[in-house]
Amino acid sequence: MSATDDRDVLAPDRGTIMSAEMAEQPAVLRRILAEGAPSIRAVAAEIAARNPRFVLLTARGTSDNAALYAKYLIEVLLGKPAGLTSMSTTTAYGAEPDLRDCLVITVSQSGGSPDLVASTEAARKAGAITLAVTNNADSALAAVSEFHIDVLAGPEKALPATKTYTAELLALYLFVEGLRGGDTSPADLLPALARDVLDRRDEVAELAQRYRFAQRLVITSRGYGYPTAREAALKIMETSYIPAQPFSGADLLHGPLAMVDNVSPVIAVVPDGKGGDALQPVLERLRGRGADLMVIGNADQVGRASAGFVLPEGVAEEVQPILEIIPLQLLAYEVTMARGLDPDAPRALAKVTETR
Repeated sequence: MSATDDRDVLAPDRGTIMSAEMAEQPAVLRRILAEGAPSIRAVAAEIAARNPRFVLLTARGTSDNAALYAKYLIEVLLGKPAGLTSMSTTTAYGAEPDLRDCLVITVSQSGGSPDLVASTEAARKAGAITLAVTNNADSALAAVSEFHIDVLAGPEKALPATKTYTAELLALYLFVEGLRGGDTSPADLLPALARDVLDRRDEVAELAQRYRFAQRLVITSRGYGYPTAREAALKIMETSYIPAQPFSGADLLHGPLAMVDNVSPVIAVVPDGKGGDALQPVLERLRGRGADLMVIGNADQVGRASAGFVLPEGVAEEVQPILEIIPLQLLAYEVTMARGLDPDAPRALAKVTETR
């Protein structure tokens, strides 16, 4: 009996939890729009009245990629400077920055990581407006923050985060639009479109066969798509253990492109809009090097690649990441299953990390 067959016998239900939680995403998105949006807008209005001059975002892992997405939203839609914090400067080094008139947003699925709690406490002590975005209203992080947004994803049991990630993205989008009193109608179609993407699972399962024996992957994008590339790489690494390296398209051209050849698989997330336009020179270089290129994007971009997944059209660029990640979550799942592993319980991972 092969090792793969042995795993199948030992774990006949492997992957069922992650699979079920990915399938919940349309319902979660619908819940946020119907039940969460009013309270998110109310929190945004209170914070907007205090007119923070800049924003810092704090997170780990998957939530760090959601925070990066929020950074793009804040800088593009609000015109405010935004940055990702280095928590160790306060939790390990004891730094005491002046955070008056600063909004500190801490994003965490569990809200239980001690370093996130300590960092948020330090930020509030330093004069910051503090906002926790979590999937647990009763968490320690929510308790120490001045404001809280519940992403309403429900319990997530699989170690790889899926539904909490897209829930965080939508909650952060609604919050940022709320800060400027903007129109959130571009999000209204997301639940139905997410269901349409999930219903094309067989397409992803076929694509997954390309990467079953891959030794490494490169994932690239620009603009709003870059957090998607980072999250996709994380999902693939933590489930299938394939080294997946995410690069901004601009960074890929500054040296790492040299490691790409005709046997090095590359996945490109190509948004419709300015991010996708900025990625075109990178795609030309990749095609010129004969790269095995898979594109997540529109039909034209997919048609010019070795393979790909066509995303729904007519979606505003700032909310496309909520759909872009779903076929890549499915890809991570299908590759992992094809390799005889269990995506529900990757080795050496835990839901709540304890770092300083």
